[in-house]
Amino acid sequence: MVHTQIGVIGGSGLYKMDALKDIEEIELDTPFGKPSDALIVGKLEDTKVVFLPRHNRNHTLLPSELPFRANIYAMKQLGVKYIISASAVGSLKEEVKPLDMVVPNQFIDRTKNRISTFFGEGIVAHITFGDPVCHNLAEVLANAIDSLNLPDVTLHRGGTYVCMEGPAFSTKAESHLYRSWDATVIGMTNLTEAKLAREAEIAYATLALATDYDCWHPDHDSVTVEMVVANLQKNAVNAQQVIQETVRRLSKNPPESDAHSALKYAILTPLDKAPAKTKEKLGLLLQKYL
Repeated sequence: MVHTQIGVIGGSGLYKMDALKDIEEIELDTPFGKPSDALIVGKLEDTKVVFLPRHNRNHTLLPSELPFRANIYAMKQLGVKYIISASAVGSLKEEVKPLDMVVPNQFIDRTKNRISTFFGEGIVAHITFGDPVCHNLAEVLANAIDSLNLPDVTLHRGGTYVCMEGPAFSTKAESHLYRSWDATVIGMTNLTEAKLAREAEIAYATLALATDYDCWHPDHDSVTVEMVVANLQKNAVNAQQVIQETVRRLSKNPPESDAHSALKYAILTPLDKAPAKTKEKLGLLLQKYL
């Protein structure tokens, strides 16, 4: 099986990476079912990268339907150590305008119906998650954005991503509540991925791409579907440039990450007392601790 250190998850609007060459599609099965789509392995310049369209290339999966565990486990199966996750978001701040990019460093969880851990069934683990993205990877990503001087794009380093359940967008009362919490953007997917990536000992960072202002904004009601789709398309073009530059930098100088040893002190169950079936299921995550 092909192995690569860098994985990219594409969100709404980013269903393929045009610059990927020598493409191979890999259908994987995991102990948690099938991922959202085939994993697309190819080369960005000379660096092997695996790309996964989060919602499927035909956008057939709601945020709540995403096979989050299968997606992250499949990345782990391919040897991924760094995930760059692109995500369409609504802006909760006036200064974060449509087409801007945010590299958040915090999340707030407003999801309701999701399993966001690989553990259970006889093995208990509690990862530390005070800093939910890998700071070093986020810095590489932000520096890559900075270096490109993309037209109409302002970079915002840090900030909080509210992860809501969806698929409906927020009420105005909710949107104003999140603003009172000083949150920066709102989306429906990335926190669940970040938790699972940490458990899988993969460094994770979010490229949040603002499509519009959330409904708190006085001009929100004049936003049309056409405007949002146009912004999604512009964001997808910009995101591909950012991902290429980030991959270029990662391939030359892969940063250290605390995420790569996240399970070292997290597993509370003595593994010699754990059910054999669960140990087998989680073998890929547990192998260095068995």
